[in-house]
Amino acid sequence: MGGQVDGFVDPRFRAVRDIFEESFADGQNLGAGLTVYANTRLVVDLWGGVADSRTGRRWERGTPCPTFSCTKAVTATAALQVAAKHRVDLYAPVTRWWPEYGCAGKEATTTADLLAHRAGLPAFDRPISAAEAADPAHMAGLLAAQTPVWEPGTRHGYHAQTFGWLAGELVRRHTDSTVGEYALRYLKAGLYIGADEAVRAETARTEFPHADQMAWDDIDPIPRETADRMAAAFRDRDSLTLRATANPLGRYNDPEVLAGGWPATGLVTTSDTLARFYRTLMQGRYLHPRYRMEATAEQVRGPDEVLLSESAFALGYMLPCENFIVPPAVPAGVFGHPGAGGALAFADPNSLLSFAFIPNLRRDWMAGDRRAYNLVEAVYAAL
Repeated sequence: MGGQVDGFVDPRFRAVRDIFEESFADGQNLGAGLTVYANTRLVVDLWGGVADSRTGRRWERGTPCPTFSCTKAVTATAALQVAAKHRVDLYAPVTRWWPEYGCAGKEATTTADLLAHRAGLPAFDRPISAAEAADPAHMAGLLAAQTPVWEPGTRHGYHAQTFGWLAGELVRRHTDSTVGEYALRYLKAGLYIGADEAVRAETARTEFPHADQMAWDDIDPIPRETADRMAAAFRDRDSLTLRATANPLGRYNDPEVLAGGWPATGLVTTSDTLARFYRTLMQGRYLHPRYRMEATAEQVRGPDEVLLSESAFALGYMLPCENFIVPPAVPAGVFGHPGAGGALAFADPNSLLSFAFIPNLRRDWMAGDRRAYNLVEAVYAAL
């Protein structure tokens, strides 16, 4: 299953198309989109395979797909744009614009702490329903009342879901808009954080491969003991790792979840829209170039309290690390965000390159998924 690949590729990037095509031929992909801009010029725009294996619906150029944590870069950009417009001091206490947050040991938390995964609120205290998750004011209220797991600002850990409502509250309080509403109005058409019925009808259905293809494999350069520790945490329903990543409750093919506008993981879009988002970000049309450089500078790097491996973050953007592995040819300065199941989108200001790969077959990089890695490697070989 998979099918023919369609689209455009600059002749210099023919090897990228070859790798993309091979990923369907060998069953690594079901359906996917891939877009690359280099020196702000479109050099790769490919799509192929099946959007919904139940019906055989093909993946078209405009087929949107859930991108999971690729969402965080869009939400971070919205929050940073609002902060710049309203002169929010990122290094001052959050209570300046969110007074209710200043309780239970969170009084000194800064906006930068929220954006850099230092807030100490990586998981909710109780299970959260999809209906609750669709109400950003309610979600922010729950987080404002919680006691942090660690002293804010002293450690970092991946706020897999809570990041969206923490950063998104900055947008909501200053603009009276959800992140999804703000993104469509001020960032780029086609960035759906909260997909309406028409978009949902076109959205690719995500799937998992057969269980025998999900065994954890060689994951160089991750140490084996690190991988084993992470695997054990994902199997433990009481672990902070699982509680942070699996709550709110819901499946991403569920219309209620797709419509819910989860601002950390709910983005539904195409590879071209996401690549153009990063291109526009590099061009200084969302954030002033100096502000963008500050926002994409490293804030934290090292052991992650949730992921139990190395992570690195700027102000909302992930930087290359054990959880965002890039080929050696990729230079310093890259920022972006991977998404669960193999999605990846990033910007490289040095090459004015933006990249977005969005598949609907959810493989795990710890199970040997190298689809995005191989494509990135081929892109840089062609530059």
